[in-house]
Amino acid sequence: MTVLLSIFAYLLGSIPTGVILAKAFGNVDPRTMGSKNIGATNVFRTAGKKLGIFTLLGDILKGLIPVAIARGTLDSYFWIGAVALAAFLGHLYPIFLKFKGGKGIATGLGAFLALSPLSAILSLLIFGAVVYKWRFISLGSLTATASFPVLLALLNPHRIYIPFAIIIGTLIFYRHRENIQRLTTGKEARFGEKTRPAEPSAANP
Repeated sequence: MTVLLSIFAYLLGSIPTGVILAKAFGNVDPRTMGSKNIGATNVFRTAGKKLGIFTLLGDILKGLIPVAIARGTLDSYFWIGAVALAAFLGHLYPIFLKFKGGKGIATGLGAFLALSPLSAILSLLIFGAVVYKWRFISLGSLTATASFPVLLALLNPHRIYIPFAIIIGTLIFYRHRENIQRLTTGKEARFGEKTRPAEPSAANP
């Protein structure tokens, strides 16, 4: 059961919500435009607000659904954490896109909401405050990601979740390495601004 649920989580996480919605309803492929990322922010910028919102919701559900099922059916907190990681890895390395996926913020949020709702909601509030103040989605995402393991340690009794949260957070920071570089050099686009043209050789983050 645990292995099957982990496989299900990975396959669900692999569904490229942004690519499907943008191509079906916006006639664009986010992998070839803007930041070339398949996530909600790039879909928002390249295919419109509505598709960006639906991409966000879809990516959240990819993390939330399998972890919620795991919490309702599994007795092992370790395996519940493993299911969360599997869903997250599905988004980062989707089998349906030749393992070239997104950055994992929304899918990670969905998994975190199922693991520890209060910790995730507080992290989301931190994200909102940072974006409101500085208008950088990436900075808000990274700050919220860094805060989650701390909040988890303070608010959730299941300590086994913490290593999974740290692994997910580390991968999120790694996938945002180009954003971090742009933030440090003042070249990162603020929310509401058009994304700067991607370098021709840049891979899909």
